[in-house]
Amino acid sequence: MSLTLIKQAQAKPCLRDEKLTRIVKDIINNVRARGETALLEYAEQFDKTRMETVHVARETVLAAYNNTPPQTIAALRFAHSRIKNFAEQQLACTHEIKTETKGVKLECRLLPVESCGCYVPAGRHPLPSSALMSITTAKAAGVRRIAACSPPSNNTGVHPAVLVAMDIAGADEIYCMGGAGAIAAFAYGAANSKSEYLIQKVDMIAGPGNRFVTEAKRQVLGDVGIDGFAGPSEVLIIADKTANPGYIAADLLAQAEHDTDAKSEFVCTDKKTIEKTLAELEKQLDKLASKKTAGRSWADNGEIYLADTIDDAIELANNRAPEHIELQTAPEAEQYACKKLNAYGSLFVGHYAPAAFGDYVSGANHILPTMGSARFSGGLWTGSFLRAAFCQSISEEGCAELAGSCMTLAETEGLPAHRGAVDIRLKRSADEQH
Repeated sequence: MSLTLIKQAQAKPCLRDEKLTRIVKDIINNVRARGETALLEYAEQFDKTRMETVHVARETVLAAYNNTPPQTIAALRFAHSRIKNFAEQQLACTHEIKTETKGVKLECRLLPVESCGCYVPAGRHPLPSSALMSITTAKAAGVRRIAACSPPSNNTGVHPAVLVAMDIAGADEIYCMGGAGAIAAFAYGAANSKSEYLIQKVDMIAGPGNRFVTEAKRQVLGDVGIDGFAGPSEVLIIADKTANPGYIAADLLAQAEHDTDAKSEFVCTDKKTIEKTLAELEKQLDKLASKKTAGRSWADNGEIYLADTIDDAIELANNRAPEHIELQTAPEAEQYACKKLNAYGSLFVGHYAPAAFGDYVSGANHILPTMGSARFSGGLWTGSFLRAAFCQSISEEGCAELAGSCMTLAETEGLPAHRGAVDIRLKRSADEQH
């Protein structure tokens, strides 16, 4: 791999540490012991919000429609329809299997989890798109009970646009809570002061969050299922001389404005395109409303490489396994790269395919693997909420077919009761025949 480093990212320490682990553990234990009382205290401590309950009433959700601009509601409905359609189409990739051979019937049944908790982060801005991504996908998979939550916004309650998105997507229950406490409530349930269970525990938790949320998901894993661990958002743009420097600069900044830990990488086979992109980036950054965040992120985490060939760029991308990859190259290079790229969360092909479309309205999910985990995991999809369960129906004929090999393997592993469980059936069949 032949690459020339043009701009290097600052080395950053791992975001997980012993102090974080202890803080999150204490929060989880407190919520397990004190339920909603602890959640309300954390809302006041961390979100500067006083509430009587974390439960969001139906009338509050309906009122949110009146507090959300009509064009925002229309955009949410448009995005939801595309996400829903793609999620439902994904079910075509999964089908139950039935097979029979000599008295042995096997089935692979696909069962949705019974319940899930969808976490919708807030941070500096509301993120209704994240509500659509997790809830809509769970609904398409057939999850019976979907609980959703988001932290208080502007020291009040869940942001109106987020409530509208949760409702459009089909959430059955909505709670105003955030951070590690919310994850604990989903994982173990949270009773109110009268010891009546306000939040029933769920089987699975989905959705991104900050490092406290991620650490909490790590600690409750096993007691509850999770979709994965979310790290800072990432994009890697592969370009050549046919790319538009203005487009590249805009996409790098779009990634950088997520937060100061977001990572934007750019690898190009043409030096002049790199130079023009850097000039464009400075020009666009100067006019950007999110300049403070995007500028810091780009300064700290932005990285640029000059590649000798498209193969060098592809090798870098496969080694990085980033959350997003953009291909802004000539058509023949696009086709070639699409066949060679093998580790990413979501791929955007063409000069008119910014990752921003995937964040909102293309229909593909934006809850994706980060920190190189695309090497072994994928983005949230309907299959994330399905369990493969096996069923075996074995007749007397099937028992005779399987018995010999089964008993031999049981003896090999030193498990005589296993052998006996088969042998007793063979002897009964033999006795009945005589």
